[in-house]
Amino acid sequence: MNYRSIFHLISEVTRKQNLLCVLIGGFAINYYNVARQTADIDFLITKEDFDKISASLEETGYKQASSQDNFVQLKSSRLPLMDIDFMFIDKETLTKILNEGKQIKIAGQKFIVPSLSHLIALKLHSIKYNPKLRLTTDFPDIINLIRINKVNVEDAHFKELCLKFGSEKIYQRILEVLK
Repeated sequence: MNYRSIFHLISEVTRKQNLLCVLIGGFAINYYNVARQTADIDFLITKEDFDKISASLEETGYKQASSQDNFVQLKSSRLPLMDIDFMFIDKETLTKILNEGKQIKIAGQKFIVPSLSHLIALKLHSIKYNPKLRLTTDFPDIINLIRINKVNVEDAHFKELCLKFGSEKIYQRILEVLK
């Protein structure tokens, strides 16, 4: 099977299984007017739904490079297709993110990106649970998303978001950087 892009591939395999996933990572950041390069494509999906598409992805040349309980990284043996990361979340959370997300088109294919609040929450969560690895990439993304999209960091809802998905320390660091 030949696909013009990874977006065509993901669109087709998810459509065949009648399931949805959420585009996150660099492409979602770009949607919110933050220019960011990315070497892979990232999605949120339930583990059960990933299991439904994994065989189709393998048929196109993808192999698991890394796997954990809530994450799998696939590498392509075909040069033109980008690597894919899938983060697993529960169905209820995925549904909420899908319902509040924004529909976009990439390479003529429809995808959902998280709302700005959900995208920031994902970044905060990532830093909270893996600060050594995620602080250098996700924190600048948060700061740029806030600046470019004019998020009021002193708003009670924003602080609540930071405390729920991040921590007081991360919230204070955001305030310090944006002063």
